[in-house]
Amino acid sequence: MSSSINFFNEDIDFALVNKAEIKKWIKLTIKKEACLPGDLNYIFCSDAYLLKINQDYLNHNFFTDIVTFDYKEANVISGDIFISIDRVKDNAKKLSNPFIDELHRVIIHGVLHIIGYGDKTPEEELLMRSKEDFYLSLRSI
Repeated sequence: MSSSINFFNEDIDFALVNKAEIKKWIKLTIKKEACLPGDLNYIFCSDAYLLKINQDYLNHNFFTDIVTFDYKEANVISGDIFISIDRVKDNAKKLSNPFIDELHRVIIHGVLHIIGYGDKTPEEELLMRSKEDFYLSLRSI
């Protein structure tokens, strides 16, 4: 079975650094969750672009840092993960976190959603944050 992790830009000029290391880290996360990597597409975009996706596909009329489309089959993790770089920058500033750490948190957040973790209830959000923190600690980048 083939698998690929791809990074695209939609309406912004953005260069992700350390792509090869990030791919290894994503695959490690998937493996540690007893799943297999499928095809994952990360699409980096603006607030306006992601707001339109949020409105058109989810009937949500608000800005968000990430929208994940889950194409998981059994334990094979596949999906399209849209990330607003504008929102990630704002959140990093608000939380006094380095941009790269916030970006990596959102990157792995999308994978965790596809694996099956939610964040709608306080309990789910607590587990999601703990998983994010754990996998952030495993980065070699």
